[in-house]
Amino acid sequence: MSLAVRVVPCLDVDAGRVVKGVNFAGLRDAGDPVELARQYGDDGADELVFLDVTASSDARETTYDVVARTAEQVFVPLTVGGGVRGVADVDRLLRAGADKVGVNTAAVARPRLVTEIADRFGAQVLVLSVDARRCPPGTPPSERTPSGFEVTTHGGRRGTGVDALAWAAEAARLGAGEILLNSVDADGTTAGFDLEMLRAVRAEVGVPVVASGGAGRLADFAPAVEAGADAVLAASVFHFGVLSVGQVKDALAAAGHPVRRAGAAVHAGEGVAGRHEELAPPL
Repeated sequence: MSLAVRVVPCLDVDAGRVVKGVNFAGLRDAGDPVELARQYGDDGADELVFLDVTASSDARETTYDVVARTAEQVFVPLTVGGGVRGVADVDRLLRAGADKVGVNTAAVARPRLVTEIADRFGAQVLVLSVDARRCPPGTPPSERTPSGFEVTTHGGRRGTGVDALAWAAEAARLGAGEILLNSVDADGTTAGFDLEMLRAVRAEVGVPVVASGGAGRLADFAPAVEAGADAVLAASVFHFGVLSVGQVKDALAAAGHPVRRAGAAVHAGEGVAGRHEELAPPL
């Protein structure tokens, strides 16, 4: 049986609150991270991603106390990223309750960090977060990346000139266990995932790829899986009640993709902890 497609709510956190914007800007409050994490765990989320979206741009550490309180309330894997600069930061996050740790800015600046983390904690702990954008129309050929997709850092605020496909492939070779592919252009637009970018990255890496940025309708999720995503991540549609985790899983199953069910209580809308799961075949 094929591996289940993971449905992953993302908690973008700034100053201890969940926020959401468009194209990584114009952030607005979306709630308390601990309460939302508990809700999503009860709703059958397969994993949760917690991103401190201003830690790197503000040159500060991730908010560890929020991570610890969140980890205490959920029973599904928790990935934490934002402000990770070295092995010691990863160690501290794991001790605070994270199961996996996401890196972006520091790894772009020093790729060797990917190997250092993987060697110390195992590739399964390391998620490379790739915040990629399309090179704008009219960009001179000398400034365009070969693929047309550029890596950004500092929460999408800085261009790097680094080709996103080449960087994803290199990071996987260096030891990254998973690629979290964030489309800066699609982020918060609810216009759908960047399927072209997904297909391009999928063709370059053998590790799992998480599609992020642009989810707005139930119809957006299955095409992302068909483009090569092993997991689908969304934020605003979950935070503001547009869609539920269960609805997304139903849509994926109806499209022929296996998903994990959290038991009969979830079907009844009651919710159970995410560790008590069984694989549900496609409808």
